[in-house]
Amino acid sequence: MTVPISGPLPGSEPGSGPAAAPEMNTADFLRSRPPFDVVGTDELARVAAVTETEVSPRGKTIFPQGAGPVESLRMVRTGSVEVVADGRVLDLLGPGELFGQVSMISGLPTGFEARAAEDTVCYRIPADVVRPLLSRPDVLRFVVRSIVSGPIPAISAPGPADLAQRQVAALIRTPPLLCSASEPIREAAQRMTAGGASAVLVRTGRGLGIVTDRDFRSRVVAAGVSPDVPISGIMTEPAYTVTADRLAGEVLLDMLERNVHHVPVLSAGGEVLGVVDDGDLMSAQARQPFLLRRAIALAGSPAELAAASAELDPMTVALSDARVTAGQVAAVRSVVLDALIRRLVELAVAAEGDPPAPFTWFVLGSTARRETVPSSDVESALAWQDAGVPDAEAGAAMARVARAVEDGLRACGLRPDSHGASAANPLFARSVTSWRAVAQRLSEDPTQQQALIFVSLVTDSRPVWDSGRPGTPVAEALWAARGQLDESDLRRLLARFALSFRPPTGFWRDFVVEHSGEHRGQLDLKHGGLIPIVDLARWAGMGAGVACASTPERLRAAEAAGTLEGPDASTLTEAFGFISSLRLDHQVEQLRGGQTPDDFIDPRQLNPLARSYLREAFRAVASVQAGLANELSLGVRWG
Repeated sequence: MTVPISGPLPGSEPGSGPAAAPEMNTADFLRSRPPFDVVGTDELARVAAVTETEVSPRGKTIFPQGAGPVESLRMVRTGSVEVVADGRVLDLLGPGELFGQVSMISGLPTGFEARAAEDTVCYRIPADVVRPLLSRPDVLRFVVRSIVSGPIPAISAPGPADLAQRQVAALIRTPPLLCSASEPIREAAQRMTAGGASAVLVRTGRGLGIVTDRDFRSRVVAAGVSPDVPISGIMTEPAYTVTADRLAGEVLLDMLERNVHHVPVLSAGGEVLGVVDDGDLMSAQARQPFLLRRAIALAGSPAELAAASAELDPMTVALSDARVTAGQVAAVRSVVLDALIRRLVELAVAAEGDPPAPFTWFVLGSTARRETVPSSDVESALAWQDAGVPDAEAGAAMARVARAVEDGLRACGLRPDSHGASAANPLFARSVTSWRAVAQRLSEDPTQQQALIFVSLVTDSRPVWDSGRPGTPVAEALWAARGQLDESDLRRLLARFALSFRPPTGFWRDFVVEHSGEHRGQLDLKHGGLIPIVDLARWAGMGAGVACASTPERLRAAEAAGTLEGPDASTLTEAFGFISSLRLDHQVEQLRGGQTPDDFIDPRQLNPLARSYLREAFRAVASVQAGLANELSLGVRWG
């Protein structure tokens, strides 16, 4: 239960352990955060004297939705608090953030549940003490701003689909706040407060560093660092930057993947134009991936990870409802899936103990291309560095890790690849030496099964976890094996792949559908529509020097390099986007109905325009395939 405590914070005594709160009295902590940073010393002392300390174990409700009105204002001291509305997490509050003020001021019941996301300590300030402060304009401005910028989205705000297509420079709201590396933390913090900024940029001899409001909480207040220390002592350097012409949707995906919340924007000439944060780029619906990624990172066991992953499909539905494009939804889902897989590997390694050799975990297929949807299997592979350990001993240890990860995926409602493309399959888990031997066999006989497996690793894989031991990274050692391949033979093999699946349409009449079985009369969007495009893009992209990328990125690269004619690249890009949207819409509706998502649709259920567009897309893809077959004279019968 939630426990009120008076006196020092738990863990503030010397030697109380790593989870302990730093030694800092109540008044000092309040003074470090708005709105109390503008309150005089005597008045702040009176507030601190009646402030209670409240300890909530992880998962406990601090107050429920619909309760109240609450009679206290709360501020997170340590830990974090989830803001939950109707069972869905809308926000995650960290140290120094307030909650409960809307209910306290309005006298209405709470509009959300406040729940401890981890073992959490909050300050609880009685309403009758806080209310007199509201007569002060500087305090009132802060409270009103905190209410307006809460987790409820503004109806008039542009949707994430609109924002995603805008250049990121258009979203900059204020000029950049810059300081020198020697400026004291106190002065930088004062300038941030005066300018309403959430980040300050630091000029160094090597480029730009960045300090955010979160850094002030975690690296100064929580760590007990003197505010007179130079700002360079707490900055992150180099700051991840983007150019002004990048699209907001692309930048948001980068932020999610890198787990950063602020990004400096530079002009073409390198001038700092400003800083955008995740709040500039997304609505409440689009905030969910960041919250889910945070929950995944906090999961301490496979069971907790399974509970967090239950939000993966609801997140997908919410993004679709928010009019985020199918390609962006798939990319965001894939980045979150990366984090989930990475955490499963971490937990498996922690349970198994240090591996006998450094290894890297790869995702394959649609996950590697960042094109996953709710029906997607999870394909994976594993490679370990030869380190003087017998191959059988290393393989046995890796197999235990892989099985634990595969079991974890199933517990999270995700399917390992049904065709065996899994790191738990010995064919996909090898030492670097063994993978190189497979590459050699590919050059000798490209039809062998093991050689074909290596093709998937070479052309459609991405490392998501590395054991991080000293020495040459496993991924680099593995990619060096590409040098053993004859590129023309590899491209010829990829061209055969690109012709192995035909779009399901005749040239004169309607679609070719399943004639029997569970899906009789239905159309397979994946194998009949998307895989031919994916395979064509892989072949053309490899010729353009692009090994692993999304299908649209490969098509753009192929057009630029001339390995695919411009009209063909445009045709395939448009067809891929349309079929992907149709597929995602179909699966979102299945999720709403409690069904297991699949790739089969009944073309008779489509409206005439969509049916006509889909038929033309299939015909266009078939035409590109026919042209490829004729051009390369592969001996593949067509028509």
